[in-house]
Amino acid sequence: MAELRLGPLLRYVDGSSATVWVEAGRPCTAEVRCADGARGEARTFQVCGHHYALVPVTGLTPGTSTAYEVLLDGETVWPLPDSPFPPSAVRTPAGDGADVRVAFGSCRWAAPPADGHDPVGPDALDTLAGRIAADPDGERPDVLLLLGDQVYADETSEDVQRWLAGRRDLSEPPGEQVADYEEYTRLYHESWLDPEVRWLLSTVPTCMIFDDHDVMDDWNTSGAWVEDMRATPWWRERVLSGLMSYWVHQHLGNLSPADLADDPAYAKVLAASDGDATDVLREFASRADTDPASVRWSYRRDFGRVRLLMVDNRAARVLDEQRRSMLDPGEAEWLRAQALADRSSYDHLLIGASLPWLLPHLIHDAEAWDAALCRGERGARWAGFGEKLRRAADLEHWAAFPESFAGLADLIAEAGSGPEAPATVCVLSGDVHHAYVAEATWPGDAADGTAADAVGTAPATDGTKGAATAADVASVVNAADTAGASQAARAPGAGGPSARVLQLTCSPVHNSVPLSMRFGFRFGWSAVGRALGRRIARHGRCAPPPVRWRKTGGPWFGNQLMTLTLRGRAAELRLEQARATRDGTTRLETVMRTGLSA
Repeated sequence: MAELRLGPLLRYVDGSSATVWVEAGRPCTAEVRCADGARGEARTFQVCGHHYALVPVTGLTPGTSTAYEVLLDGETVWPLPDSPFPPSAVRTPAGDGADVRVAFGSCRWAAPPADGHDPVGPDALDTLAGRIAADPDGERPDVLLLLGDQVYADETSEDVQRWLAGRRDLSEPPGEQVADYEEYTRLYHESWLDPEVRWLLSTVPTCMIFDDHDVMDDWNTSGAWVEDMRATPWWRERVLSGLMSYWVHQHLGNLSPADLADDPAYAKVLAASDGDATDVLREFASRADTDPASVRWSYRRDFGRVRLLMVDNRAARVLDEQRRSMLDPGEAEWLRAQALADRSSYDHLLIGASLPWLLPHLIHDAEAWDAALCRGERGARWAGFGEKLRRAADLEHWAAFPESFAGLADLIAEAGSGPEAPATVCVLSGDVHHAYVAEATWPGDAADGTAADAVGTAPATDGTKGAATAADVASVVNAADTAGASQAARAPGAGGPSARVLQLTCSPVHNSVPLSMRFGFRFGWSAVGRALGRRIARHGRCAPPPVRWRKTGGPWFGNQLMTLTLRGRAAELRLEQARATRDGTTRLETVMRTGLSA
């Protein structure tokens, strides 16, 4: 009997079809059978001795929920015997008029606590799983966006380190970090075999994108960084294994059945001799590393009248200091085409990017200044200092690519303007180990300079104060629903879009941030920090950014998830943090809830 080694993961879902990802213990046929008669099967393919299948399920009915089971060579392997969880189910959307709930977060360090005490606090995904399992017919996300650092290749747990020590000498580079594909599979097993997370991923569809720790801290931060890494004897195997394992475990399930049918890499994998696609996928990863413009990791998903564009802002970079760009020309054109295509078909545009577009003002200005130094604005000595600072302080967000920052602002303004403008354009990000909401305005916009520091939010916390009360939350939600249901996009100002434009940042799902960084993020938003940032930017001869922005919520610190509920042209945002209770259980506590519609 074939063993179910990992999964199932419910990935893509639309009104009539779905995909389910599994890893089996040997070559076999994987089958998904639904209680309503829908089904699908696929033969496994092999990569480095591991056997995987992405099963296409067809015959589903819109607006229904149906339990499913997984069979390998005809034997039922899911649900697990004596499982404490409800049956895994596929919920199909009802149509364009239905509510869409999008939960998102990033940065999940999955190390299991050795002594039962979790040093970074309760896991938000574990806690979400517990809530859904307790009320399987209740509210749940229609999709969960995991915005980077799903695994930490450079920060392994003690359990993984003990396993690594049984394979090789950890005194040799890369030491306690992962070195090859087999070691990457250990990270995914550690993360996705967590019982709560395994069940959650089997019943809530997911969209994923990588960030640096999925491969290496500061991955592709600069051309000089890449040169230094390529000079080491272990880097090539590491980066190829990282890209191969990402394609198998994360990227493949991001694609719709139509995209899979047109994907040349997937076709080659399925056609590989004897089912062993290792060489095929290794060649693909090598090309992705040496010629990033030849591979696209970004993708589009539509959920009724909500459009999601998940953007690769890590591998698609142009790193030449004189033409530095967050996205290569082909990637930038793809993003533009997807954002502007058939705008009348969506009410909300979500741009998923692992790295925030809008940062605390001091940090934004420091990154723009550092980018100016690195390209030689202040001479060679300052350029050398800038490169060292960039790596030490992780100065590599959109602000560190000034032309790309401005280009995204221009695209958002274009997509959010005119008679077909959506109600909101939201950039969803993680990375920075805290959560916040920032609203963008353009010079000349009617809203420019007038937004309050807290727009429509219930009283909220940063993990050190009491949470919003139920009455606080209810009053805000009622007001938001009334306003959102009665208003379309904002009246356009002279220079900005009519859609409301927001940066929504939520991180981590399960990790921590030192007290010094908490202070730094708070100071970065302050008036003093903003003034200091302007002085720094002048030293670098930096042009002012084309947009202004104001923090309207946060910063919040803790293990947390944000959820957008999109209802017609209305939008509501909720931030929840995982908290331990006195009886030893955990729960998600709402610390902010607000309407986002114009």
